Amino acid sequence: MALPPVLAPPRIGEVAPAFTGASTHGPISLDTFRGHWLVFFAYPADFTPVCSSEMARFAQTASDFRALDCRLLGLSIDSAGTHAAWRASLKREFGVSVDFPILEDPSLRIARAYDMESARGSETERALFVIDPRGVVRAMHRYPCEAGRSVAEVLRLVRALQAADKAHVATPEGWQAGDWTPAVEPGGRLTAEDPGQGCVEWYSYCTQPPAAP
Repeated sequence: MALPPVLAPPRIGEVAPAFTGASTHGPISLDTFRGHWLVFFAYPADFTPVCSSEMARFAQTASDFRALDCRLLGLSIDSAGTHAAWRASLKREFGVSVDFPILEDPSLRIARAYDMESARGSETERALFVIDPRGVVRAMHRYPCEAGRSVAEVLRLVRALQAADKAHVATPEGWQAGDWTPAVEPGGRLTAEDPGQGCVEWYSYCTQPPAAP
């Protein structure tokens, strides 16, 4: 019997793998989000403490992501029915409304396409992809099961990527909208030092871009 082909995981700058699946909002595909930014995140399981804290925080900041024209999409191996029950529990017990879709992936088909399957093979890792309106992977990260990710950092990352696209800049550590940033030439190189911008070496030339959307 022939083995199924090994799917290479996506890399930054590559087109995100297409998918279609059932969700709490009905059938969902990657094309559903074309033309918008997307934070696509996987987590190990519904009704678990760390995952619940992450989901609640994503729900609380959903309006901030929407202000950036960025959609949210969760995924785990649990069924859409279990996702719906978990959402109802989070609303009842903690007063948070998870209004964005959560995909079911019991066969790990989508998880494997994105290299989000855990080493145990029975659940998804705590992985996350930022996908731009063209469907291109712009950033990714993963955390272990026992450590929750920072939703504030994910929001900052989306703002930084949008600022980089809008003003053709690079964003340094901890960058926030309105902070000084290194300018980048069309060819992708940092520009030469400009003392008038207050930087001290050629490699730290700075300019102040427009605030991220």
